Amino acid sequence: MSFNTFGRVFRFSTWGESHGPAIGAMVDGCPPGLPLSEADIQPFLDKRKPGTSKFTTQRREPDEVRILSGVFEGRTTGTPISLMIENKDQRSKDYSEVAKAYRPGHADYAYDAKYGFRDYRGGGRSSARETASRVAAGAVARLVIPDVDIFAYVSEIGGDAIDHARFDASEIDNNPFFCPDPEAAKRWEKLVDDARKDGSSLGAVVECIASGVPAGWGAPLYAKLDSELAAAMMSINAVKGVEIGDGFAAARLRGEENADPMRPNAEGGKDGNPVFLANHAGGIAGGISTGQPVKVRIAFKPTSSILIPVETVTREGAASEIITKGRHDPCVGIRGVPVVEAMMALVLADQKLLHRAQCGAD
Repeated sequence: MSFNTFGRVFRFSTWGESHGPAIGAMVDGCPPGLPLSEADIQPFLDKRKPGTSKFTTQRREPDEVRILSGVFEGRTTGTPISLMIENKDQRSKDYSEVAKAYRPGHADYAYDAKYGFRDYRGGGRSSARETASRVAAGAVARLVIPDVDIFAYVSEIGGDAIDHARFDASEIDNNPFFCPDPEAAKRWEKLVDDARKDGSSLGAVVECIASGVPAGWGAPLYAKLDSELAAAMMSINAVKGVEIGDGFAAARLRGEENADPMRPNAEGGKDGNPVFLANHAGGIAGGISTGQPVKVRIAFKPTSSILIPVETVTREGAASEIITKGRHDPCVGIRGVPVVEAMMALVLADQKLLHRAQCGAD
């Protein structure tokens, strides 16, 4: 059985391969009457598209989206929304060696073991190219949650982390790393460029915050907001770890340190919501949002496609070495920022509609 769909009420399916004629997404469950055009989606794709700096892959893709269905006279109709992005700059010849031997760290062997054959051109479905479809679908999801503000940023590359004391959200879009610390961004220029010149790659940590999420979204046990977010983020190519709130750091705290104390809202607040004095839980308790900012941290591994020889085996089982030619991100986590934002939006849109279905309110 193949799984290419995510979500429960607001659902999306992605299709296509890295070197096929096109990729895309089909969004189902979107409420009718929302204003939607290609112009609402394109800015998010522009943020993710390759070739924007020397610190990303030099594959040149315009990533222009076309809406094929589900919109009439500029508004969603409540029927499936089909989105298509053409592939314009494939170079399949770069993968002739990959057809013969497996790239360690990539999905080559696993795909062969499962299906008995694979699309070796850029990794097929395992390519990060698939994430453009998610970003397009995520732009639609944002229309469902207009009061929620979502932003992500890179907090660490190659073990070099930002200084949160210098955090400046206005800097995120002022450098090629989506970095809120201008001094760290300057350091990363050399760090990433050195790895690129060496033919190697670096890992990264991306942090994502969603503010404006009301209390009550999510469900106990088997549809927890944090478990849905973890599943969404882990489904992104190259992601190897997800933390909610303090994450693993919570295991090093005492109970009183990890608690998120509450005080009465002196002004009554919306529906009498309390004031929280901390947010170690990342805006989620018991699988349900608390009204605080939802915070997620995602670890991206180094790009597996590198120019340094690595020991491997051929499809026939013989010992070999392989280098991966072609155009690849020296740090895939950089372009992971808009993908993480998209998955946050997709989960929250789904959770809003699930909450409305059960409780009759947004």
